[in-house]
Amino acid sequence: MEHSQPRLTKREKRIARQNGDAQEGLTFKTQNFNLKNINPLTENQRIAFDAFDDGKHLMLHGMAGTGKTFLALSKSIDALMSNKGVQNKIYIVRSVVPTRDMGFLPGNQKEKMKVYEAPYYAICTELFDRSDAYEILKQKNAIEFISTSFIRGITMNNCYVIVDEVNNMTFHELDSVITRIGKGCRVLFCGDFRQSDLTKEQERNGLKDFMKVIGKLNDFVHIDFLEQDIVRSKLVKEYIIARQKLGLQP
Repeated sequence: MEHSQPRLTKREKRIARQNGDAQEGLTFKTQNFNLKNINPLTENQRIAFDAFDDGKHLMLHGMAGTGKTFLALSKSIDALMSNKGVQNKIYIVRSVVPTRDMGFLPGNQKEKMKVYEAPYYAICTELFDRSDAYEILKQKNAIEFISTSFIRGITMNNCYVIVDEVNNMTFHELDSVITRIGKGCRVLFCGDFRQSDLTKEQERNGLKDFMKVIGKLNDFVHIDFLEQDIVRSKLVKEYIIARQKLGLQP
């Protein structure tokens, strides 16, 4: 006997359409949209890979050139495209407050924000070997860039939240971001308090205080990336090591 399918409510139909659109946006079978296979290059990167695969939230902290943001975005995209969890979107969160210069940049608000998205364009270009990869992901609603200035009042559910350049966030901003996290989310913080653009000592210490709180949470894994984890280039590695030996900070 053939059973008829139960009728869906309007809300269930809307969710089904959204899920269908997300699925189409994540497979890209007709667009030659293939993600490169990314493997860890250092021991700390391997630890981060394993912690991500174990379903942990991550605090990726440490020196420039160690691949923190690249790791966070590549692993999140891979999990999203492989449908490895309930997550159906990636939010990239950054602060644009510390530089205080957005009002002087040309263009409208969207064009101004695009300046801060440049690193993610570059990462996605490398991951997919095509320059339009980041735009495609945005068009498919698989990735959304958001500033901490506009995060109040929203709740992020069923998504990966990459909080980048946390060294340029005050404790208040970091607190605002983490209290916006809803159900089914994975959070990845990336940054280094030694690279802060903040000028006030109290603001610069915000990340350190926030990291103390994160250290009390069982679902977070904190990984410190050191000199031996620098993978950007030989020049960058030699420069940072020399700078460290001289006791100089940017």
